[in-house]
Amino acid sequence: MTGKRPTITDVAKHTGVSKATVSAVLNDSGTVNRDTRDRVLAAIELLNYRPTQRSGAKSLGRYRSIALIIKEHDNPYYDEVTAGVRAYAETQGYILFVVSSEGSYAAERRAVELLRNKDVDGLIAAPVMDEHADLSHFFELKRRNFPFVFLEQVRGVPASLVDLENVGASQKAVEHLFALGHRRIAHFAGPAYSAHSQERVDGVHRAYSSSQLGFGADDIIPAGAHFDDGLRAGLELFQSLDARNRPTAVTCYNDLVAMGLCKALSQLGIRCPDDVSVVGFDDIKFCENFSVPLTTIRVPKFEMGNLAAQMLIRHIESKQAVTPKKVYLDATLIVRESTAPPPANSATALEHSRSHRLQSATNLTAAHPAAAGGHPQPR
Repeated sequence: MTGKRPTITDVAKHTGVSKATVSAVLNDSGTVNRDTRDRVLAAIELLNYRPTQRSGAKSLGRYRSIALIIKEHDNPYYDEVTAGVRAYAETQGYILFVVSSEGSYAAERRAVELLRNKDVDGLIAAPVMDEHADLSHFFELKRRNFPFVFLEQVRGVPASLVDLENVGASQKAVEHLFALGHRRIAHFAGPAYSAHSQERVDGVHRAYSSSQLGFGADDIIPAGAHFDDGLRAGLELFQSLDARNRPTAVTCYNDLVAMGLCKALSQLGIRCPDDVSVVGFDDIKFCENFSVPLTTIRVPKFEMGNLAAQMLIRHIESKQAVTPKKVYLDATLIVRESTAPPPANSATALEHSRSHRLQSATNLTAAHPAAAGGHPQPR
């Protein structure tokens, strides 16, 4: 790190207040009037000042460090993201800590508070986005000008972001199956704690809206993010439907869910891709060597982590205010052996089923006009 970091004294001088007043603002004390508080916060951002917990001899020879907060410790997706972060961090002399929230908002909040209090210089986070996530811990980081970068979009929090264009990527998967001749495609949706889950559902809707095919709420299957989630959801869906009414293809939230689905199909004596095609998402390392090499959406995971680390360390080391930057990376469809044209004998039955479903939807709309116009939500 080059140059001298601005201090609380610099903020006080710039604002024309005492150090005690700056400290009161940082501690969110109600004793400071709004005008003074706004001027102090503006100076903190302008000077790129960051409060620190260290003092005295403890700061001498201090190591530099950043943290990465992921959502699933057992998801190979994060292995490559972590490798990308570490590769750049090490070239800049930073130690990397990795913490998993396991999809828990409370665990993420505790991790953020602990890392800040332990004087980590900045963090990269894949934030938990469930119904309990008020994200106040990230607003607190922003108020203290603590550097952080998101790996998923969080509306209302002005922070740098490295993410994937998920809607378009999911659309590619469905359009690949359309091109093969599939006309009824289900989607195994991801967990509620990920904004990516809804974005990938939106991609399925977009693909269908560009076609002449109908799409129903029962084509979105709540699954999750793990192998066991795909296995469970696959068994439940395909045990409940006969060959005439089941989808001939499934797109999945990620590769682990897709692999779990393939296991379920195998247990039920349903062949992949002869009877049902399967598409994953992420292109983790196992995909190519899976029992049925998996067609998937390749996410540039290493590049994502590497770029996030560059953005974070640039923020950490800047002596000026840093404007948040948002970067969306493109994904690539990788076609392997888990997708093929639908069975020839399924076409008539599936078209009959689709016509019946569309007629039912038409009747429902006629009876309840307010039901028309919006995309169905996941169950």
